[in-house]
Amino acid sequence: MPCFVAIALFSFKKKPTINAQGWIDFNKNGKKDIYEDPTKPLEARVNDLLSQMTTEEKTCQLATLYGYGAVLKDHLPQPGWRDSVWKDGIANIDEQLTGLRKDTLYAFPYSAHAKALNEIQKWFVEQTRLGIPVDFTTEGIRGLNHMKATYFPAQLGQGSSFDKDLVAKIGDVIGREAKTLGYTNVYSPILDVSSDPRWGRIEETYGSDPFLVSQLGKQCIMGIQKNGIVSTVKHFAVYSVPVGGRDGGTRVDPHVAPREMWDLYLEAFRVAFTEAHAKGTMASYNDYDGVPIAASHYFLTDILRKKFGFNGYVVSDSHAVEDLFAKHHVAKDSTDAARMVLTAGVDVRTDFDNPRTYIKAIRRGIKNKTIPIALINERVKEVLAVKFWLGLFDHPYITNVNEADAVVHNKESQTLALRAAHEGIVLLKNNEHLLPIAKENLKTVAIIGPNAKEEKSMLSRYGPTNTYVETVYDGLKKALPTSVNLLYAEGCTHVDKNFPASDIEDFPLTADETKGIDEAVATASKADVVFLALGDNDHTVGETFSRLDLKLPGRQELLLEKIAALHKPTVLILVGGRPVTINYADKNIPSILETWYLGEYTGTAIADVLFGKYNPGGKLSVPFPKSVGQIPLSFPMKPSADGSGNANVRGFLYPFGYGLSYTTFQYSDLKVDTSAYRTKDEIAVTFNLKNTGSREGEEVAQLYIHQELSSVTTYVRKLRGFDRIKLQPGEEKQVKMILKKDSFYIYNQDMKRVTELGWYQVMIGASSEDIKLTARIKL
Repeated sequence: MPCFVAIALFSFKKKPTINAQGWIDFNKNGKKDIYEDPTKPLEARVNDLLSQMTTEEKTCQLATLYGYGAVLKDHLPQPGWRDSVWKDGIANIDEQLTGLRKDTLYAFPYSAHAKALNEIQKWFVEQTRLGIPVDFTTEGIRGLNHMKATYFPAQLGQGSSFDKDLVAKIGDVIGREAKTLGYTNVYSPILDVSSDPRWGRIEETYGSDPFLVSQLGKQCIMGIQKNGIVSTVKHFAVYSVPVGGRDGGTRVDPHVAPREMWDLYLEAFRVAFTEAHAKGTMASYNDYDGVPIAASHYFLTDILRKKFGFNGYVVSDSHAVEDLFAKHHVAKDSTDAARMVLTAGVDVRTDFDNPRTYIKAIRRGIKNKTIPIALINERVKEVLAVKFWLGLFDHPYITNVNEADAVVHNKESQTLALRAAHEGIVLLKNNEHLLPIAKENLKTVAIIGPNAKEEKSMLSRYGPTNTYVETVYDGLKKALPTSVNLLYAEGCTHVDKNFPASDIEDFPLTADETKGIDEAVATASKADVVFLALGDNDHTVGETFSRLDLKLPGRQELLLEKIAALHKPTVLILVGGRPVTINYADKNIPSILETWYLGEYTGTAIADVLFGKYNPGGKLSVPFPKSVGQIPLSFPMKPSADGSGNANVRGFLYPFGYGLSYTTFQYSDLKVDTSAYRTKDEIAVTFNLKNTGSREGEEVAQLYIHQELSSVTTYVRKLRGFDRIKLQPGEEKQVKMILKKDSFYIYNQDMKRVTELGWYQVMIGASSEDIKLTARIKL
């Protein structure tokens, strides 16, 4: 390729060599420096390299270079790179040749990408003075953000699986695919707790409960990092509760009290850093109590590094640095903003513009002495330490570029994607056992609704690109016998022309809308069974798509009512990214499935559940309110949070942890053994679980605790354990869960994390409100 030839034309006279003893002469001086010696301690290598760096080289390690189509104009290195700001190196290159921005030339086949990143890495090793390798980053939500990578369900769907083993395996696939493609750092998982379903990014969270989020997040992190890849968790911190649930240009002013912050919004990050040892995190662009997180020494140093022991590097969320003067108005200019974020603890600024802007701002600060060089050294060391941890100074290149073709989206990973899709489906209602349907007895079936054939909205900007998602319609068509007549009508679009104003105001139907609904009703009237596929698209949920209401958007509510009036056997299939207020459907539609966004096997997974090939066992990782007016009602909640009154409606439509099955389960024989509490810090909780139905099924057993008397008001029920258990008909298993001293923690009046003495209830349930077994213990 011409660009490879060009590289040779402007290379240094002496290239780095790999010595027979296995070290690389990165600085091309003919001797083994400490930083080039794999046998030396990491800290010594970092300090040696830092001592050799110029101010220009140091500042380049504090910024991200976005890939081709965003900032980079070239697929591969060009002679002009010698005149760029990154001629002195760069911290990381994000989203390079992923297939996201018309850059499919080197994204697929997979080995082409591995070769391309090797060429880019070679340029930085050979063409920069000290040869500091690049950290190649990309997103990894729903799967790796790369062309045709394995596409998993959205995190909300993964959360509804309540399956730690599944999420660990998903993390492992993301890490393995990243490794073979040449990426070294994946921005995943999202550890935000979604307390407000109006918020647009709720779809990319594991759910509303901090324990669930922490445990699934922990598994994903360890799965990614076992492959020698950095897991950069996000968004630190208190990001997911902007005022009023609003997203977009708001993203500020979370109304969260300090104790609530620690209990709900920091807990998953605490586990990520203290237990899973995530090596990266992303500083969010919101403020807390008036101080932007990116400029908060309290969050990024006192909490993150000192309290949580974080020893990786911090990237800024896009525009978080610039927001200090453009939105928050707490910095005078870009140099002042650079000083503030570096002082707070941001290591690498990440934004969709040329890194020169930020690097020059830092250099101005150094020159005018507002940014101390000692501060620069501290931040650069944190970046370099991660690069040494990654092994980039020992093995900067992908040794087997062809391995990617055998690893990425292989059969094993595809099987896992189908398993994840199956496990994320939640059966919300099943009157008179309408489901599963015996498809052999069907003659005519109707699939109605805007999500029947929707594909575009099933994709994620933060997940695999240029990939295929099987639609609900295609899944049904493939599953049904050829003798069955499958009818289709869209009925209505996801949103009407007045959306989002139509969330708060009624508008008359247009002639086309009336026609579409009438045609759908006529089609449904011909069918033995009606499948109604409704919910979200990419204009109703997602980043910058927070809503004012939680009803089905557009004309979908009306379409549902018209179909329900036919009194046909009807299954509502909800496809989307947030809970919806479906009170009418709950009363008038026989069967309801929540499927979220299920990834590449959407259609197959839904069809398998509808026709009984798979028995659903998912549970809601976020509760469904009855009305948007109940917000911020969520789970976990304080005593009487949904308080009584003569003019309100109490409770959830479907509570946290809720989900039905085609079989039944019996809980019995609860035992709580505290004998090893003082010696081993363990309380063993055992109980029996039996499948009392006629089908194989999976039950998510949930362990909750309640502190009967506490020094501060705390949550009524706290999730402290869960397990997804598969049982054959008539099979019974003993289930064991372990509670530790910290399982009973509380932040007391002095804001100290303590376990208080006294009486506790230990509860085993099928949901947060369906408690089957209870015991009392005294600590």
